[in-house]
Amino acid sequence: MRFVLASASPARLKTLRGAGIEPIVIVSGVDEDNITAESPGELARLLATLKARAVIANLTDHATVLGCDSVLEFDGVAYGKPGTPEVARERLRMMRGRSGVLHTGHCLIDTASKQELRELASTTVHFAELTDAEIDAYVATGEPLVVAGSFTVDGFGGPFVSSIEGDYHNVVGLSLPLLRRMLAEVGIAWPELWTTTAPYRYDEAVAAAYDDTRGGSARAEAAARAVDALLPKGGRVLELAVGTGIVGAELVAMGNLVHGVDLSPAMLQHAHVRLPGHVAAADAARLPIDDRRCDAVVAVWLLHLLDDSEPVIAEAARVLRTDGVFITTTEKSDATRYADGRGPDDRRSQDAFTHLVAAAARHNLALDSATTFQGPPRNTGDSPLYPLIRFRRV
Repeated sequence: MRFVLASASPARLKTLRGAGIEPIVIVSGVDEDNITAESPGELARLLATLKARAVIANLTDHATVLGCDSVLEFDGVAYGKPGTPEVARERLRMMRGRSGVLHTGHCLIDTASKQELRELASTTVHFAELTDAEIDAYVATGEPLVVAGSFTVDGFGGPFVSSIEGDYHNVVGLSLPLLRRMLAEVGIAWPELWTTTAPYRYDEAVAAAYDDTRGGSARAEAAARAVDALLPKGGRVLELAVGTGIVGAELVAMGNLVHGVDLSPAMLQHAHVRLPGHVAAADAARLPIDDRRCDAVVAVWLLHLLDDSEPVIAEAARVLRTDGVFITTTEKSDATRYADGRGPDDRRSQDAFTHLVAAAARHNLALDSATTFQGPPRNTGDSPLYPLIRFRRV
């Protein structure tokens, strides 16, 4: 069974994973800003429906697709993502000490049974009396800029929600009890979606400290400069395993259009702040992108972590336009070992240069350039020199 989540929201993905479900994530690309409806609740339901239908339209196999969208209703007005600190600050001042209704539209389309279900879950949210200082500090985290209604209940904004009336998960972005009932209507029992294994994911504590423990902005800037030197200018760049978005943000500052994917909701929370609207939860070996849509695919610190890097290389080749480039680090472990005064690892790594060249050739990717960048000093005082290689889609 293919269960597809038609949403880029890391909170929705995290909610499903917490309930034992590992969905395929395919982002719909629906332009939410130009959609209107007669009420905030109907707007949420309409947006969810448009997302699910957009994804279904591009599928060739049977699947069960869930589209979701959340809207906060306050004084009869619909509020989505604020987008700017000024708007977020204004909204939070308006909301403090008062109550609103968080509407989440759900659309479930099952191609096997040829059914489309559209439902709405609504939860009343009571907000605490936030001080101006608390609002300024909250806005400074970046979190309220990228979520419906300018708040979360499962993140930095949790302490500012005094109580709710209704389903907690609905405020996060997806009502699990409602989804269970909708699945039952199309003949799918909830336990059928449970998975017994899931990919490794960084938790919030690791994600929060990730940048500082991996060389911080200095290493990110060095990596981004090296990547930028190999990128075609003016194209669409997809970064695999975008992590906290620290390298991607540097690439954007250099004038590149960068989108990122990652499997870790904790990492994506940070990436959303650095690359708002341009990151999504997705598996690098199953990208939610049509063929030939990217000018460049970048993988930094990814391939050496995998049991098998070839599926990721194959996906990079699939989404690249002819003459597009795949840029990746290589020999990471050995570079670190050399800086520590040790010899190379005898075990074959999934980012070994010879392995990457052979695998890339099987997917019409030809090696055509390379560079290096320097990492932070190790305990020995030496700095590892990381190779970066570029393959071109032929």
